[in-house]
Amino acid sequence: MRTFKFTVFLAGILLCFSAWAATPNPMDMLQPLSNRMLAALKANRPKLRQNPNYIYTLVDRIILPHVDVLGMSRSVLGRNAWTSATPAEQKAFTKAFTRVVVGTYASALNAYKDETVRFFPMRGSYEGQRRVMIRSQVERHDGPPIPLDYRLALKGNRWVIYDLNVEGVSLLQSFYAQFSSALSQGKTVTQLTRDLQHKNIKQRTR
Repeated sequence: MRTFKFTVFLAGILLCFSAWAATPNPMDMLQPLSNRMLAALKANRPKLRQNPNYIYTLVDRIILPHVDVLGMSRSVLGRNAWTSATPAEQKAFTKAFTRVVVGTYASALNAYKDETVRFFPMRGSYEGQRRVMIRSQVERHDGPPIPLDYRLALKGNRWVIYDLNVEGVSLLQSFYAQFSSALSQGKTVTQLTRDLQHKNIKQRTR
């Protein structure tokens, strides 16, 4: 009897471990997220016409919780610059860069005119992977489709967006090149943060 109970107990532990260890399907996060964002744009079209900056509120609420802004900030700044910065400088840079990421999404979505997003099947398996790419395209009524690729990272047991590739241009690589060049010319992390803050102000007041 004791052996039977122990076997049942052990089987229960193994089942729980298997459920915990299984890699979640990244499409289960990304596709509903995209649909939710497009639905919000459609539902709030009158408000967006009156106040275009409302797009930032939608991106903050819907997209941002699923973006690895800390990981992105470390990547675009580079390991040496990031580790050399103080915690306060890292926090200020991350905050400013987060607004740039939100602004990038907002700018792309502001031109929304009932487009649809088509997701393509993943290449290979996501099981056991820590990073994956999901390809999609924005299908427009008045022009050719726009390739849009998402790079996702597994954090704990959930997938988060850590890069966006639009028409072959990586958001991370683009900003990394800019910041790397500025740092090599003698700019500090604090100065880069100020540049981002000015960029964000200009973006919001266009």
